[in-house]
Amino acid sequence: MNPPPAKSDALAIRLLAALPQTQCTRCGYPDCAAYAQAIAAGAAPINRCPPGGAEGVARLAALTGQPVLPLDPEHGTEGPRGVAWIDEDGCIGCTLCIAACPVDCIIGGNKRMHTVIEAECTGCELCVPACPVDCIHMETVSGSRTGWAAWSAAEAEAARDRYEFRSLRRSQEKAGLPIEPDQSRPAPGAELPPAAATGPEPTEAERKRRLIDAALARARQQRAPR
Repeated sequence: MNPPPAKSDALAIRLLAALPQTQCTRCGYPDCAAYAQAIAAGAAPINRCPPGGAEGVARLAALTGQPVLPLDPEHGTEGPRGVAWIDEDGCIGCTLCIAACPVDCIIGGNKRMHTVIEAECTGCELCVPACPVDCIHMETVSGSRTGWAAWSAAEAEAARDRYEFRSLRRSQEKAGLPIEPDQSRPAPGAELPPAAATGPEPTEAERKRRLIDAALARARQQRAPR
């Protein structure tokens, strides 16, 4: 039996605070908040968060009154914390990793080399499959420490703040609303390539295709033997 809506909402808030806020989507939901809401509504089990590890499952169990379960291997396994880094020689400046990063920790611009702000990276790995030239790699930074032993409440709270601001910024951009200067983060988005700067507004798929085609063409030209 599912809890009443009011109790479900209150529980979801507590569950969200117990999640590591990596926004990795490995749980099968678009973000940590959606997963917390699903657990509170009785629609999802408590063992789908690899970044939280066994300790994370125990925290969720304590909040829900459910028994502790082993992590569901279909959603990943507990491991050391990693951060992304970008190979400068391989980066083509396509900006797709910037769009994929849930916490705006990748900076750079169209046709320019990108870099990761290591201290702000949650290790979600979403930028890795987004890169069309496989120049993004993960590096372990927590040694043998895993789950919540490799992460802290302060880091989780900071990551949550960055994710919520990114979500707000994107909704404002979509609605055509201005963003306050003191809220802006360093180069979170990318300018359109010259071919797309005029004429009808391109679709998101067209914009990405143009970015990739142009970037790959530049990379081939730069690496061709003279």
